[in-house]
Amino acid sequence: MTTRLDPHTFLGQQLQLAAGQPIRVAVYTRLAEGIRTGVFRLGEMLPRETELSALLGVSRTPVREALMLLEEDGLLVTRRGVGRFVTDSIPHGGLEQMRPFEIALAEPNTTMTVQPVRFELEGFTDFVSSRLALDPAANAWIRESVLLQDGVPLALVQEHLPAGRYLSDVSARIASELPEMAAAPRTLLASMQADGHVFTNGMCQVVATNAGPTRAKLLNIDPSVAVLILTQTAGLGGVPLYAAKCVIAPGHGALSIMQHNPN
Repeated sequence: MTTRLDPHTFLGQQLQLAAGQPIRVAVYTRLAEGIRTGVFRLGEMLPRETELSALLGVSRTPVREALMLLEEDGLLVTRRGVGRFVTDSIPHGGLEQMRPFEIALAEPNTTMTVQPVRFELEGFTDFVSSRLALDPAANAWIRESVLLQDGVPLALVQEHLPAGRYLSDVSARIASELPEMAAAPRTLLASMQADGHVFTNGMCQVVATNAGPTRAKLLNIDPSVAVLILTQTAGLGGVPLYAAKCVIAPGHGALSIMQHNPN
């Protein structure tokens, strides 16, 4: 039986802020993690702004901004004259939910497999630097894999994590287990989630472009063919730690993206 972490103890843990990251983002991440992991139970009233501010060690302004965002995302509801409460049911959906690509793209009655291609250090790239808040001198890990649907290449997944102290200072366990996870037949995100790591502030963007020669070779398609590219970013404990790019070949079918009105 798992013992629920005391909310005051959970909130009292030091916030981890990446360079340039707004405080409200770190506060949002901490509170969302508490809601999704059961520290704050469904329907339970949250401490008031002044108490949250004191426990988190920040001013009331970023706390208020984070609470508004949580309400917009359907995690909180406000009862006038009473306070803010955790929603009675956590929103679930498609791509907006922080899930591994092999799960987000899975279709009924098909088998999805992950085939690792390479795992190595790479130098500075705009994509990784902007999403993981790394300086130009920092290296990052790249793990590339192909998703196969019933044995046919469906998507190419490139996952990036910071290297060295940028990673070990946030999670020494991920840093030590990363080579083993990179060899496993699933995405790094799936392995990290299975290992108990909770990524709570993900963002997924969708664009369309041509496959290009390198991607086309791995997906066994023509370089001029149009593909969808999904980019996914997330942090751990408020620190940017994971960035991924998923290139989807034509013929996959519909992608589910849920929208909701928080009222």
